[in-house]
Amino acid sequence: MSPPAGAGRIALALTFGAAVHLVFAMAVAAMILAMYFGMSCSLGSVSWPYAIVANALLILQFPLVHSLLLTGPGMRFLMRLVPGPHAQTLSTTTYALIASLQLLALFSLWTPTGIVWWRAEGWMLYTVTAAYAAAWGLLIKASWDAGAEVQSGALGWMSLMRNATPKFPDMPTGGLFRIIRQPIYVAFALTLWTVPTWSPDQLALALSLTFYCLAAPKLKERRFAARYGDRFESYKRQVPYAVPAIGKGERHD
Repeated sequence: MSPPAGAGRIALALTFGAAVHLVFAMAVAAMILAMYFGMSCSLGSVSWPYAIVANALLILQFPLVHSLLLTGPGMRFLMRLVPGPHAQTLSTTTYALIASLQLLALFSLWTPTGIVWWRAEGWMLYTVTAAYAAAWGLLIKASWDAGAEVQSGALGWMSLMRNATPKFPDMPTGGLFRIIRQPIYVAFALTLWTVPTWSPDQLALALSLTFYCLAAPKLKERRFAARYGDRFESYKRQVPYAVPAIGKGERHD
């Protein structure tokens, strides 16, 4: 008895869906735990001083590849990763899977220095942990406002399940996007600085990725300007980039 029509497509969609959400969950768990302990606990074991190079490469690989895959050549590379007719439909899932693997590598393969400068204790531990949880809550909220199906990689595989063309969410302007234009990047930066353990490792990570969080959205905004035109320019005049405006009136930046 031959399999029903579309069985191969559905199996491919479910395989990609299971893979992207499993790796995404592992990456988030690794991020939360590694930064909570100030990057002092990880699986990396590169000998020093070579660990400096290894850790630097782990930091650099995420922003470089993450941004490169959004360019024309990068998108064409994504198309070649999935053979067959469904590569374009699965492109958002493939992108999210690669990003999740990158983050999992960064936070699980880091080689700790073994130096801890400060650990919160007592009431300070509860206070800082609450701030850390709040930063993660903001990141989840911002990702939801931007379109959770795209951020999590679900858009591609769920579209393939329905045998439909992926329908991207509209330009985000609601929720946290009413306050600032880049709430995802700002919230992620906040998770870097609200940890209860500080070490040279955490400081290097926080400085590097905070710079990325402030600079990378400029490239994203170029894509939005090209895609949405005057509508994005109007939104840009009214909503600040990363710091909420105080008072009323338009903000130009």
